[in-house]
Amino acid sequence: MYDKILILQRFSIEKFLKGIGEGFVYVDFDARTHHNHGTKFRLRQDSLPDLYETAQTVT
Repeated sequence: MYDKILILQRFSIEKFLKGIGEGFVYVDFDARTHHNHGTKFRLRQDSLPDLYETAQTVT
């Protein structure tokens, strides 16, 4: 059962770079002792729509 669906269209590299500058997208260096989980981008939980040209919520 779903309460809502988020439709995201046209990822924007400009908005992604802006997110890094504003701090809601950040780099996670996940290296631990004896095991490297790699480097990845993370973002604040509610910020995903901010990276797209169009974001629509369907309830």
